[in-house]
Amino acid sequence: MKPEKLDATTIVPFLASIFERRGAEDYLGEPVTMAEHMLQGAHFAEAEGAPDVLVAAALLHDVGHYTSEFGSYSPEDTEDKHHDEAGAEVLAPFFPPVLVECVRLHVSAKRFLCATDPSYYAKLSTASKHTLELQGGPMSDAEVAEFRQNPFHSEAVRVRVWDEAGKVAGMKTKQFEDYVPLLERVVRQHKAI
Repeated sequence: MKPEKLDATTIVPFLASIFERRGAEDYLGEPVTMAEHMLQGAHFAEAEGAPDVLVAAALLHDVGHYTSEFGSYSPEDTEDKHHDEAGAEVLAPFFPPVLVECVRLHVSAKRFLCATDPSYYAKLSTASKHTLELQGGPMSDAEVAEFRQNPFHSEAVRVRVWDEAGKVAGMKTKQFEDYVPLLERVVRQHKAI
């Protein structure tokens, strides 16, 4: 199913299909697959007692790696492929703005954290350090100030922390289908507004 044919009743099955078909793909040279990485993000969000919408954001933050016209990441890449924007674009018609902004800003949140928290850079994996450089490196003071103007910047930072944590080889988590009711609930609540 093409993204332009999606509606509120088909978006979650579409996402489930992506996870099923492509979730076993390598994740940026990390010791986890794409699906394991995103499921771990959701796990860490739940462990902190995050609301459904942020658990969903943590689960879906990297969906742009699947939906982007630019292809998947390779350690040899010399430019950013903007999976953050691609994912947000697909999700925007169906999910609340806070979730969409968390997806759109999770790369910016890494740049923000590297600029504002001296210890954060040391927590990044090798692949994450590489992509940081492709994505513009730590933010300038002006970029930090602009990032803080986004009403959902704090939530995006939370998703980013769960994102970076989600790289644990062999970790047991729920499966995507376990999150289907949560995702459907978030879509319904958004459409009811």
